[in-house]
Amino acid sequence: MDHQPKFFENLSGAGKAIAVLTSGGDAQGMNAAVRAVVRMGIYVNAKVYFIYEGYQGMVDGGDNIVEVSWESVSSILQVGGTVIGSARCKPFRTREGRLQAAFNLVQRGITNLCVIGGDGSLTGANLFREEWSGLLEELAQKGKIDAEAVKKYAYLNIVGMVGSIDNDFCGTDMTIGTDSALHRIIEVVDAIMTTAQSHQRTFVLEVMGRHCGYLALVSALACGADWVFIPEYPPEEGWEDSMCVKLSENRARKKRLNIIIVAEGAIDCHNKPITSEKVKDLVVQRLGFDTRVTILGHVQRGGTPSAFDRILASRMGVEAVLALLEATPDTPACVVSLSGNQAVRLPLMECVQMTQEVQKAMDEGRFLEAVRLRGRSFENNLNTYKLLSHKRPDAELPKSNFNVAVLNVGAPAAGMNAAVRAAVRVGMTEGHKIFAVIDGFEGFARGKIKEISWGDVGGWTGQGGSILGTKRTLPAKYLEKIADQMRTNNINALMVIGGFEAYLGLLELSAAREKYDEFCVPMVMVPATVSNNVPGSDFSIGADTALNTITDTCDRIKQSASGTKRRVFIIETMGGYCGYLANMGALAAGADAAYIFEEQFDIRELQANVEHLTEKMKTSIQRGLVLRNENCNENYTTDFIYQLYSEEGKGVFDCRKNVLGHMQQGGAPSPFDRNFGTKISAKAMQWISKKLKETYRKGKVFANTDDSVCLLGMRRRNLVFQPVAELKSETDFVHRIPKEQWWLKLRPLMKILAKYKTSYDVSDSGQLEHVAMLPKEAETGAI
Repeated sequence: MDHQPKFFENLSGAGKAIAVLTSGGDAQGMNAAVRAVVRMGIYVNAKVYFIYEGYQGMVDGGDNIVEVSWESVSSILQVGGTVIGSARCKPFRTREGRLQAAFNLVQRGITNLCVIGGDGSLTGANLFREEWSGLLEELAQKGKIDAEAVKKYAYLNIVGMVGSIDNDFCGTDMTIGTDSALHRIIEVVDAIMTTAQSHQRTFVLEVMGRHCGYLALVSALACGADWVFIPEYPPEEGWEDSMCVKLSENRARKKRLNIIIVAEGAIDCHNKPITSEKVKDLVVQRLGFDTRVTILGHVQRGGTPSAFDRILASRMGVEAVLALLEATPDTPACVVSLSGNQAVRLPLMECVQMTQEVQKAMDEGRFLEAVRLRGRSFENNLNTYKLLSHKRPDAELPKSNFNVAVLNVGAPAAGMNAAVRAAVRVGMTEGHKIFAVIDGFEGFARGKIKEISWGDVGGWTGQGGSILGTKRTLPAKYLEKIADQMRTNNINALMVIGGFEAYLGLLELSAAREKYDEFCVPMVMVPATVSNNVPGSDFSIGADTALNTITDTCDRIKQSASGTKRRVFIIETMGGYCGYLANMGALAAGADAAYIFEEQFDIRELQANVEHLTEKMKTSIQRGLVLRNENCNENYTTDFIYQLYSEEGKGVFDCRKNVLGHMQQGGAPSPFDRNFGTKISAKAMQWISKKLKETYRKGKVFANTDDSVCLLGMRRRNLVFQPVAELKSETDFVHRIPKEQWWLKLRPLMKILAKYKTSYDVSDSGQLEHVAMLPKEAETGAI
């Protein structure tokens, strides 16, 4: 995008007062949003106020509305819930209540309001804004404020952020708290699966979502549940029989457990509730299976926010302050929202109306319409779930007579197994025979290849690492042997799931097409690496899990420092030359600095960081956190930086260092990685089917054009197939990173929140979009 960068330095908040409140049900990540609003507000020289206890505090006034400082929001980033409290408020629903609230705000000169809550809270805020001038006139008539105040505070600006674990707000891909709630659900499901396995049990899990089935649907996708009940897509008549047949078929296939997920608002096609107890009774009566119900309840709202929620909320908080600074009396109240991996602004009431349309469609039994209104991401989740959970009888499957091989290449990344499972099942549904290659290209050359079936990949979504085995070896030295194996097994297409080596491998195979006809077949790559360094994709499978590991570890390390005081930790992260993990980890953990290869630094910068930390130790926040990417600089090593900080900080703070190492590659995949892996891989297999049909001529597949070797990547708001040949110009092959990386734009965000003066390019924000205009193809930077 060629644009003249626009920087926010020219936006000053001097003379402005911003208040932030959280309202409605709490959600993990709200504190990260509050922290970002406060710090960004102070950064642009505005006064910032907390309003405690939501709208109730605004009506009550007094100590509920207080000015805050930079330190007021220290140490809240990793805390769940909301530290400023939230309450349901009846008085604010009345004009008298709103009159009192307006008086309390005017007294403090507050005319900018940042509301973090659900659609009810945001609708209330919009009404308050519309009534504002009338309320001030009434206060003047009653003699409570003078005419000067009416003129001075004539307009109220409002920006909303959606904090809701249900992800039930139209216009935004992910609401603050949704990803964390999925973490809680998946932790429980993973734990339940081990006990269910032991006893051959069926578990019915009830998750939150009174009007929205997002949590139920995505957790069903992420754990490979046997059946899911959601309000937007009621089961067809006779579902009781179909479900029981499905459960007993699974048991017959030697599956020792069944998982059924029920959203609390689940209904049948006559709008009658389907409860978890009803489902349990049905399974016991019809099948006699040992069945248990687990209701997750408020566990889903609790716990620490995930890395995704912290970054999302921090980005939205900063964007909200920018939106308030740019607001005029003519701009409608907006919500800051996420589309793909981009922050966007949308008119608040358009989003609210669309959200209400969904409910209306469900009430009137127009369920297909309700699914469509929920947005592209929801629809994709539903279609992928339907594709992967129900095996059609062999007789009903098409027979394509094509053989497709699937392999993992490079270092293991959490979520690879979910991707393999999706590839196998979608491939079989399309009528292909799927072959699994063990141990990457090296295993391929050695003939470690076998046909794999639907049941073989059951239970794979939650497994970390790579079950197929993976190696970094490139194919160049085995070309002849791999070609032999492809001929012997009659392989008509290749799907490679892996990192930078997978990308290089595909480049080598396509270059070898001149010599070997066997490689003239469709090939597709799905990016999977913790480093997130594959050109052509903003995200890769495994990076989110690694980021959560880094964030959790940093939380623990910070906690240990809060006891000892005056301590700085230097933490080394993985990533090769790619600074994604260090930079985003720093943003999610609230670090003071992150050293990365992409942004060269010298001894003066190191010195400035030490001085910055020395200043920080004089405040009430007596600890520091510094992240360093493993290859950010060959001379300024982790040891060097540790020694420099130790020497320069003598008498002011002491230092400790940690190298996180391979724990970043391990662990069970996060909900994001399971889901992203599943959806991107299913899409890649559908592309293979399309290409096979296009390139089948005279009894054989022959594909030798550039567009038959592609990488499927997430680009801004879309999933796109890109020929690997075209990505060469975007790649720095020496350092194994893309030449341009989107997340570098978020680097100033981390610096601002750590109190450094910096430039922040805000060219991408500021345009108010309309809900209907969001690209229909948008696939989410969420899940």
